[in-house]
Amino acid sequence: MDEGGTPLLPDSLVYQIFLNLGPADVLAAGLVCHQWQAVSRDEFLWREQFYRYYQVARNVPRHPAATSWYEEFRRLYDTVPCVEVQTLKEHTDQVLHLSFSHSGYQFASCSKDCTVKIWNNDLTISLLHSADMRPYNWSYTQFSQFNQDDSLLLASGVFLGPHNSSSGEIAVISLDTFALLSRVRNKPYDVFGCWLTDTSLISGNLHRIGDITSCSVLWLNNAFQDVESENVNVVKRLFKIQNLNASTIRTVMVADCSRFDSPELLLDAGAPGADPGCVFDLSSDSEEPAVDPGPARTKGLRRLLEGRAQPQPSECALETKAAELLAQGHTKPPERGSAAAGSKLLIFTTGCFTYSPHQIGIKQILPHQMTTAGPVLGEGRGSDAFFDALDHVIDVHGHIIGMGLSPDNSRAWPSGSVVADPMQPPPIAEEIDLLVFDLKTMREVKRALRAHRAYTPNDECFFIFLDVSRDFVASGAEDRHGYIWDRHYNICLAKLRHQDVVNSVVFSPQEQELLLTASDDATIKAWRSPRTVRVCQAPRPRPRLRPFFSWFASQRR
Repeated sequence: MDEGGTPLLPDSLVYQIFLNLGPADVLAAGLVCHQWQAVSRDEFLWREQFYRYYQVARNVPRHPAATSWYEEFRRLYDTVPCVEVQTLKEHTDQVLHLSFSHSGYQFASCSKDCTVKIWNNDLTISLLHSADMRPYNWSYTQFSQFNQDDSLLLASGVFLGPHNSSSGEIAVISLDTFALLSRVRNKPYDVFGCWLTDTSLISGNLHRIGDITSCSVLWLNNAFQDVESENVNVVKRLFKIQNLNASTIRTVMVADCSRFDSPELLLDAGAPGADPGCVFDLSSDSEEPAVDPGPARTKGLRRLLEGRAQPQPSECALETKAAELLAQGHTKPPERGSAAAGSKLLIFTTGCFTYSPHQIGIKQILPHQMTTAGPVLGEGRGSDAFFDALDHVIDVHGHIIGMGLSPDNSRAWPSGSVVADPMQPPPIAEEIDLLVFDLKTMREVKRALRAHRAYTPNDECFFIFLDVSRDFVASGAEDRHGYIWDRHYNICLAKLRHQDVVNSVVFSPQEQELLLTASDDATIKAWRSPRTVRVCQAPRPRPRLRPFFSWFASQRR
């Protein structure tokens, strides 16, 4: 401007100059004068800065909740938890899992050092309690979850045993006294377990039928198992599901339908053309007696076993076909109920082509099933209904190495090769996709960008615990980094460095600007947003002391 305050350059020319500057330079130039300040806040300018800086596709609109392009730029730049503020080194081995309490005041960690540690979440995180599970013959702890009122902690672990052992156990710990309240067997251990209600939890069991055929039984357990009356159940079978081609049910979690944006769920297992998933129990240790498959099915089975089908099937294919044939007509259909009347969704990974988890199974749990009262071992089940049909199956066409739920429980976020031999699945791709499925429509709604990598082969146990907040998705990876994506724009916003594999990430449920990461380097790192760090580090103003005589006069009135 000249001495009279008249701009020497028109706004349009200043705008064109600012278009060639970076965001930091634009903000710095805006401090020169009132004209530059006004141009530096221009909406069209910041729209260009936004798309260019974050490399967002031009056809992606602005977030519907955003008030301006400038504020949206600042949200992604200033509120992402990417500043390391604390490193916790109390674990002595790989840290496998982290979980927050619903209040956000505490969190728990599980580790290969066979301890479950409970932490106070304050500006400076401190250790509150450490539970050693080695006296219970555990090899390590792998998963934890707080119940809804944060009074109990579920901790899942793996038993000591041979390398190929799949047995585990779930322990319930009181958060008032830190006493161990109960222990429940869990097989395979990567079922992990989860809370269904405040006082009941879900565990798993596995019954082998053949070389590649089995059945998974999911049990509902009372967290308090010191019931004196023998007439009160502390455990009840929820579902029994057949597994083909060496697959098993793993990674169970529960979504609360009442938290969905819309109560309408499209669980259309009984719709025309839907496959009910027929199964049949070939297990010698089944709770129900065997049932005659009938002359027609026996004839079909005999024809199959005599090898009349061409070409000659392999032993694995023969076993699978025999199980499918004998299973026809012996599956309990899904119970019908309103999703808005307190029902929940049981979600887990499964498969039908190979042992690598490549499908998401979904089963609705109705209110009357959420208690241990009633039949214990399926006495109410008909003689022809050995197994339960799934309500829905989502095939992700790849190895699922992680899965999480959005805060409203309406979307599942799995992260993840056609299968000829069920015992030789294709290798895990090094580049991992993040997928998004709407649990109201059971359809894929979004595929996030590839950013993180995996290197572990299929025959080794590998799972990454990801987490979802209101605006962000976070995941670990084998490339020694944690990653944060924006849910709306599908862009990677931050890479969080560790010295080894990042196994678990978790947002605080009360403030998404706090993120915790756990790694094989035996550390837990706390990350906060730049905005939060500035607020925490800002000097606090000294309180102004009122003059003595003013205070004295006010006391005499």
